Amino acid sequence: MADDAMLKFVARGQEYPAKREAELRAEDFREIADRYAVPDAKAQAGRCSQCGVPYCSVHCPLHNHIPDWLRLTAEGRLREAYELSNSTSTMPEICGRICPQDRLCEGNCVIEFSGHGAVTIGSVEKFITDKAWDEGWVEPVRVGPARGQSVGVIGAGPAGLSAAEYLREMGYDVHVYDRHDRAGGLLTYGIPGFKLEKHIVMRRVARLEEAGITFHTGFEVGREATLEELRARHDTLLIATGVYKARAIKAPGVGAAGVVEALDYLTASNRKGFGDVVPAFDDGSLNAVGKNVVVIGGGDTAMDCVRTAIRQGAASVKCLYRRDRANMPGSQREVANAEEEGVEFVWLSGPEAFDGTDKVTGVRASKMRLGAPDASGRRAPEVDPGGAFQLNADLVIKALGFEAEDLPRLFGSEGLGVTRWGTLRTDGRTMMTSLDGVFAAGDIVRGASLVVWAIRDGRDVAAHMHAWMRAKARVAA
Repeated sequence: MADDAMLKFVARGQEYPAKREAELRAEDFREIADRYAVPDAKAQAGRCSQCGVPYCSVHCPLHNHIPDWLRLTAEGRLREAYELSNSTSTMPEICGRICPQDRLCEGNCVIEFSGHGAVTIGSVEKFITDKAWDEGWVEPVRVGPARGQSVGVIGAGPAGLSAAEYLREMGYDVHVYDRHDRAGGLLTYGIPGFKLEKHIVMRRVARLEEAGITFHTGFEVGREATLEELRARHDTLLIATGVYKARAIKAPGVGAAGVVEALDYLTASNRKGFGDVVPAFDDGSLNAVGKNVVVIGGGDTAMDCVRTAIRQGAASVKCLYRRDRANMPGSQREVANAEEEGVEFVWLSGPEAFDGTDKVTGVRASKMRLGAPDASGRRAPEVDPGGAFQLNADLVIKALGFEAEDLPRLFGSEGLGVTRWGTLRTDGRTMMTSLDGVFAAGDIVRGASLVVWAIRDGRDVAAHMHAWMRAKARVAA
């Protein structure tokens, strides 16, 4: 049985060190709920100052009614707290788990400003929604009267799922197309299970299926059907594919065996968690056990990779990032968690080449320094002469972020307009693409971003699609 300190640590929604995960059994989690979770959620919620300007809500992309449901939680009115939280978000328990609260709501908490530590908003949100599922308070999707119009959603990630739910509530027939064998997108295959348990995602998908939304998995647009063929099937389309093309590293030896993409690595780990047969995991190609692992990158995906490698039993895990800690894009909370678990960060360092003939054996790197600001205003890293060094590596994971795929070519639709970054070009007022009746939302429009922004985009685009289809129906009449 885990000790009291450990149980309280988990009850507060904090991630616990990998080295102690094995100590927690199912009965331990039940004990957490029985002994600590309810009183701790109430205590945390009670710390909310109910300030005149709710900066937490302002800095939440969904503009959740955070002070109000914190007050309800503090008063023990958990069902009402859940219902208010759920009113602005289709996935509150998912946001509670994976949002970078330190950069959003909690980072803008007035109590945090005063130096007394933010209210743990994310853990309270997670707790009240998990409680709602346990108690049966989560109701089926309320499907509106049938409109006789059909919507096709390409991409079953957070933006697509969010839009699908709202559109189904409005009474539209909704079909969701995704090239993977399970819905959820990066929620399912890109985020590790220790941060987002997969049954949490699957029960959301099941709820949408029960509402009559049809999922077409293993469906690749451009292969099973072109975009034009889908336009003929449906009254309107939403493209919410996300961005999956990995940013490349140009360096000698980058093609060596053992130098892998972050998404391939994380997907293999998540598939193994589902119980799938994953040959590349079983033969060691995408498995860190016993290896010296080097992860290149400083974003949230890099943090997911280093922490997954620790859990797989890597001999050592190093994270190579070309800027310093203050300028990394990933969550500082994630960095602290990774350091606690034994990850070594090699700041101001960039890869120059990868050693090894048949298989990678090391990374040749150079120390970097921050020079003049680049176009974004951040100080651009540049090579520090004389700072060459080498790291041993049996597995190198490239986690430099993601870019848009060439959708006009993949979808067989050259008329689909894109920006110079390859993301889809949309009308800022309507979220419609260059093709009439084809909308787009999420990362495929804004570039790689946060799950909470994808959920917000899904909510917004559903309203625009609804307005467009109502106008179309009036013209037809």
